[in-house]
Amino acid sequence: MRVMLDLALNQTGGFIPLKDISERQDITVKYLEQIVIPLTRAGYLKSSRGTGGGYRLARSPKEYKIGNILRVMEGNLSPLACLEDDPNECPRSEICPTLSFWEGLNRTIEEYVDGITLEDLLKKDTKQACAG
Repeated sequence: MRVMLDLALNQTGGFIPLKDISERQDITVKYLEQIVIPLTRAGYLKSSRGTGGGYRLARSPKEYKIGNILRVMEGNLSPLACLEDDPNECPRSEICPTLSFWEGLNRTIEEYVDGITLEDLLKKDTKQACAG
């Protein structure tokens, strides 16, 4: 999330070198290289090699749901493995006394992360920077 937010905050239309993100976010370039690969493959980032190369957002910050970014980086966000399948294939699902609780929690998580965009975080970050 910090990489995506950093790119959104510092977008100029050009590509931003990982070295610059590394310095601002205190994340090693080596680790950033691992982070940008799945984001680029998912079409969330564009990359350019060579002089003037680096990374930039492929779309406007308002087009990135936080939930989708998390799914690219972390996979399914379900609190239980049995909720990853639709329909639920757990042999105990018909008799599980806690299933409705977990389904409700899963819905709440999905609605929350899908209801926030990168632009929303950008606006919040900008307000905090101005207040500080």
